[in-house]
Amino acid sequence: MTTMYETSDLHKRVARYEAALDELRAAHQDVRNVLVDQVLYERWQQIGIELGFAAPATAQGADEQGRPMSEAWAGR
Repeated sequence: MTTMYETSDLHKRVARYEAALDELRAAHQDVRNVLVDQVLYERWQQIGIELGFAAPATAQGADEQGRPMSEAWAGR
């Protein structure tokens, strides 16, 4: 037979476990989204290069590399 204290403690532990599981799922989804975004960005760059839109020679970051290609695709 379990006491009221043990039951309360068990409920608290289950709640902590469920919260941790929710946090782990959210973190997993965040990491997955970043990886998918990175793969899509790299593929987008590859397609751009295949179509003749060259990325800048210096690698100063993804945002700066993407802008010239975006502008080239937009006809600017």
